[in-house]
Amino acid sequence: MLEQVIFVALFTFIIHLSETLTYSLRLAGVRLGKLAVALSLTGIILLVSRTANMVQGLLTGKIIDFAKQNVGFDLVGHLRVIIGASTMGTIVALLLFPSAVALFSRVIAHLEVSGSIPQMIRSSVSIQKVSNARHHLRKPKLSMLSRLRIGGIPKRLVILNCVVTAIYTIGVLAALLASTFTTEYATTALQSSGLINGVATILLTILIDPQIGLITDKVLRGEQAITALNKVFGLLMISRLIGTVLAQILLVPAAHFIIWMVSIL
Repeated sequence: MLEQVIFVALFTFIIHLSETLTYSLRLAGVRLGKLAVALSLTGIILLVSRTANMVQGLLTGKIIDFAKQNVGFDLVGHLRVIIGASTMGTIVALLLFPSAVALFSRVIAHLEVSGSIPQMIRSSVSIQKVSNARHHLRKPKLSMLSRLRIGGIPKRLVILNCVVTAIYTIGVLAALLASTFTTEYATTALQSSGLINGVATILLTILIDPQIGLITDKVLRGEQAITALNKVFGLLMISRLIGTVLAQILLVPAAHFIIWMVSIL
């Protein structure tokens, strides 16, 4: 079962790595003046990520079944390992952010020439071009952190992103854990994971994305310097990191809350 936990953790790592790196894709689009192209690519990544999150729930279900059959199995501890993988994925994305901006700039340029993603893959993916990607790598600098003061950025945006990330991180895991705490509402608790992640997605779409869009438009119109957008995305990545840590604290309380919620429905 340890192999299954490691596999799910790796899956979770990739999900959070790719989602966090979408910020670098948006920034690359703004720098090139190709925001629409960048947003279309971002949508593809997020769609794949949301689908992968459902697959994660399926894979984690095997761990839950094993825990129900083996009373001594430390289920909460193994779920925390999976959540820890989301934190690691976000940290790696933070370190890769400067390189990802440069690489995504090349991807956007190639897509503009190719006209479609399949054609871009056929024309751009080769051993030589993949090896040339190392020339676009950028080393992260500690000076980047000194620029991430929250001044000028809505504090509620940072806090909301932190909370939404925490909810999204444990949505499936808390529902699965809740099913082991009760026999009467086990099936109902399992079905609640989609609702929880749906609420997190709605909050992200209604409360966070429009704020990012407003700041992006000001940068495109020249009303704000692009450094403002750098700061926004930097703070959002930091808040995502804090959100994954907050998820560790909320895991067990969220499971008990799910049981209470489904019991009164």
